[in-house]
Amino acid sequence: MIYFIMGVSGAGKTSIGTQLAKKLALPFLDGDDFHPKENVLKMKSGKPLEDQDRMAWLLTIGREAKESLKNEGAVIACSALKEKYRKLLTEDIKEKCQWIFLKGSFDLIDSRLKKRQDHFMPPHLLQSQFDALEIPEYAFHVDIDQAINKIVSDIIIFLGLKNNMQNKSKVGIVGLGVMGKSLSLNLIDHGFKLSLYNRHALGLEENVAKNFIRQNIDPAFANGFDELKAFVDSLEQPRKILMMVKAGKTVDGLLDDLILLLDKNDIIIDGGNEHYKVSKQRNEKLALQGIHYFGCGISGGEEGARKGPSIMPGGSEEIYPLIADVLETIAAKDKNGNPCCSLIGPAGAGHFVKMVHNGIEYAEMQLLAEVYQLAREVNQQKPDEIATLLEGWKQFGLNSYLLEITIDILRKKDGEDWLIDKVLDKAENKGTGSWTTIAACELGVATPMISAALFARYTSSLKGTRKAAATIFPNKKAIAHKISNDDLRKAYDFARIINHHQGFALIAAAAKQYKWPLDLSEIARIWTNGCIIRSDLMETLVIQLKENSDLLLNAVQVAKIPTFIDSLYELLKQGLEARQTLPCFSAAQNYLSAYFQERSNANIIQAQRDYFGAHKYQRNDDPSGKYYHSIWKS
Repeated sequence: MIYFIMGVSGAGKTSIGTQLAKKLALPFLDGDDFHPKENVLKMKSGKPLEDQDRMAWLLTIGREAKESLKNEGAVIACSALKEKYRKLLTEDIKEKCQWIFLKGSFDLIDSRLKKRQDHFMPPHLLQSQFDALEIPEYAFHVDIDQAINKIVSDIIIFLGLKNNMQNKSKVGIVGLGVMGKSLSLNLIDHGFKLSLYNRHALGLEENVAKNFIRQNIDPAFANGFDELKAFVDSLEQPRKILMMVKAGKTVDGLLDDLILLLDKNDIIIDGGNEHYKVSKQRNEKLALQGIHYFGCGISGGEEGARKGPSIMPGGSEEIYPLIADVLETIAAKDKNGNPCCSLIGPAGAGHFVKMVHNGIEYAEMQLLAEVYQLAREVNQQKPDEIATLLEGWKQFGLNSYLLEITIDILRKKDGEDWLIDKVLDKAENKGTGSWTTIAACELGVATPMISAALFARYTSSLKGTRKAAATIFPNKKAIAHKISNDDLRKAYDFARIINHHQGFALIAAAAKQYKWPLDLSEIARIWTNGCIIRSDLMETLVIQLKENSDLLLNAVQVAKIPTFIDSLYELLKQGLEARQTLPCFSAAQNYLSAYFQERSNANIIQAQRDYFGAHKYQRNDDPSGKYYHSIWKS
């Protein structure tokens, strides 16, 4: 196809055409580049072009359009103000052309032209362009009074809806669980024609894809399969397949089957919560077959997948542009309208970053659980009173998705009772928290808050043991002073900063170890919307991580320490006195105290290691770094 971007001078044809071509992976041709020298000189002199001036220029662009159709097509920016110009441009290729008209007011475009420098078209000729303009009803009209990425997104949605009947499916999705279904609907909303595949298990999963389409999607926009070869054959090449299958051996078996059916340069996007090392291995395995693999973290849960998740792909920088239009179009958008998705790094990096996201999430959830526990048990507040307390924290920059859902949870009633009181106190996990802790150990990074949150879940799972133990040793609550709302808020605020500091420190260590070009600020930006840990804090971290990758040494955070650390100590003093379990708040305090302590007790540890294992030690009075061994027993 040839996509003509038309409109008067200053409408943004070049800027929009360039971005659209990038999204469609097509060449971009700027009509202005084909003007003969005489036309340029005439316009520079302030004289408008006549029809005879434009004729040779239009014929040249028409030839370029026909030549482009011998390959993939192109995006061409050309004013094409009159219908006769458009007929000349598309002679013999009309059925292969799509017109996109950039619509804007005279005043808007005039103001843009006056700011434009070094262009041969003087602003005072704009009126002559509007006088000549014949607006084609058959073109797709798009208003230019909005951000360029929104204009391009609207064009892509239109093109997808227009062309879905005659083309093969743009994207294939394998696995129609909760996330797979939600992402399918998201893609449909954005104009992508889909092929959907779900395994066929007699009596368990039969006609899942077809039934889902019948109940939720216009059949013109999607095809359903439970036979893998037919599914693969229905996709345009290079094929783009998004796998939303539970991580592990099931995925490996599916990949073995797909390898036999796919062609070189086809692309697989693994959107499950897979271990980053497995992701790297799969990339290497598929590369041997000429198939491209992206390990892709996707965060946001069912709602995020439906409305716009945060997406963290890892894979080839050269191949990423081929899937960028799919992933970036359906991703959530940040406050500036940019997609919460960009290439994180090479194979494995995407799944690593998603893993750490989940680790931070574990600690964020545990901190809120401990806040609830202190407010309920020590301050004797009812769930709705705690919800009101948390609601008030938003004005202090503490709003987050997890805070908002906790408020909703605490206000929910089951008849006359609070529903939260009927939820079994036994938290489950799906593995990413433990993977994060293991990765931290392997990379030598201290993430005690994430580990504490993980082990708190493990302890909660011992429900039967805890119930029996409570009869043997009743943990009588000591009388404690109530914790002020101010201390509770400040301690929570500061503990969250420590948690995020530990998570980003782990990502930075992985970047160094694996030589991944990870941009911490960009990762924070991707996490500002769509994902589970989106928050006001994350918005500030986008800026702070540009200034200093160590959040605890950032000037903004350093300024908080004198007052906020006192609140953290006061919370722990009153909470532990009341015999409350506060693993995450305790881990935050221990880490902070150690982090800002110039001399630690580790000299004893190293001396012990040298004593029993001759592991040697360094001396603080020898700056050379030389290692020593001593006979410690006199």
